[in-house]
Amino acid sequence: MLTSWHALLEIALRTAVIYILVLVGIRLTGKREVGQMTPFDLTLLLLLANAVQNAMTGPDTSLLGGVMAAVVLMVLNFLLADLSGINRRFRRMVQGSPTLLVHNGQPIANHLAKEHVSQDELERALREHGCNDCSDVALAVLEVDGAISVLKYDDVQEHLRPQKRLRFLHRH
Repeated sequence: MLTSWHALLEIALRTAVIYILVLVGIRLTGKREVGQMTPFDLTLLLLLANAVQNAMTGPDTSLLGGVMAAVVLMVLNFLLADLSGINRRFRRMVQGSPTLLVHNGQPIANHLAKEHVSQDELERALREHGCNDCSDVALAVLEVDGAISVLKYDDVQEHLRPQKRLRFLHRH
């Protein structure tokens, strides 16, 4: 059975709508969920893919209908990636922007909460970068891909480091 051009255009439109909806949904879940897939995230992704497949192709189960949906997804992905490379404002809207988690050895609690990064996750990331605790860290940043970048005081120039107050204990 041949698929009509009208049916193919409907598949293209349905696929585009689903692509945008899923992209917005993933963007709204935050950076950590995208960068750190848990078994729950993988399960959601697999079920989501299965759930939206019928919404994209409708009753059309033909090879041509599936090819049309796949081509639309690849073209949209290419166009959005290309536009993201050209337009900074659009890139920030789609990808987000990095979030400062630690500044001058002090965790920023409201940023951690906003990004759903627990203290345990932060400490784990710091240990992975060779830091014992936040006091060793000049900056820690949650990148748009979900990774946490760490700049240790050892890596910054001496004049940029905050002056640490020395405490002397006097024993009598």
